[in-house]
Amino acid sequence: MAEPTRLRLLALCAHAELTVSELTQILGQSQPRVSRHLKLLVEAGLLDRFREGTWAFYRMSEQQACATLGRTVVDLIPDDDPTLTLDLERLETVKQARARQAGNYFRTNAAHWDQIRSLHVDEAEIERRMLGLLGPDTVGDLLDIGTGTGRMLVVYGATASRAVGIDLSHEMLSVARVNLEKAGLRNCQVRLGDMYQLPVPSESFDSITIHQVLHYADSPADVIAEAARALRPGGRLIVADFTPHQEEALRDEHAHRRLGFSNEELAGWLRRANLIPGEPVYLHGEPLTVGLWPAHRPANDEAALERRATA
Repeated sequence: MAEPTRLRLLALCAHAELTVSELTQILGQSQPRVSRHLKLLVEAGLLDRFREGTWAFYRMSEQQACATLGRTVVDLIPDDDPTLTLDLERLETVKQARARQAGNYFRTNAAHWDQIRSLHVDEAEIERRMLGLLGPDTVGDLLDIGTGTGRMLVVYGATASRAVGIDLSHEMLSVARVNLEKAGLRNCQVRLGDMYQLPVPSESFDSITIHQVLHYADSPADVIAEAARALRPGGRLIVADFTPHQEEALRDEHAHRRLGFSNEELAGWLRRANLIPGEPVYLHGEPLTVGLWPAHRPANDEAALERRATA
């Protein structure tokens, strides 16, 4: 990392998640040259590389030792270093361009979200109750499935050790990245991925949220099973979605596959995924009611007791 260009790349990726083309624009160097330096930094474990369709994003490594080393070196660069100052100014230009693009997309689609939000209880109340169910002091490593604009990451990111949002929409991930940058949440990141095949290792998260996503799913039970795979023993899952309703317009105009879920249905899927359902919470709106379904994955000793109790 002592090579000047690689040090500049490391410093930039400590401030934001960036593509090769964005880094090329900031550094003013050729793409092959920048790509070669990035490859070396990834091989050294100092940067992580994530594919998102035809794009690849780079950010500071999540490996504890490498991340600590990388950030220590970046922090040693003087604040008045002229090269770093210019790089960060160009980075700000890139971020502003992202924000404009994301803002255009959000404005185009915001009317749809506002229309749905007007049918149920205030979002702030939902978020507050979800945080209460997660436990604000013990969120740990958080995964948000179907993260959309990254709202769950913004709300809970400050209380999480790290937070990852997964979504299948490039456009929504662009909006989410801008929102996370505005919130200054460096411990949060978003990834392109399918909720049926999450791009995360098994047993890698302490808390998982599925917020207003299941009603889009062809197979909600499979989404919950995949979430359970990613949950650590003792970890918690919260599903937030609508209870059964008759608002056919949500199916016709907003692509909802399901018009809400019953507690029996959700509890059955949770149990089949080897999770223990908690007591649901209902937040009544007009005409839609939002249900919060908490569950947890048994710790190893708890699972053994459960097996003995049912034997």
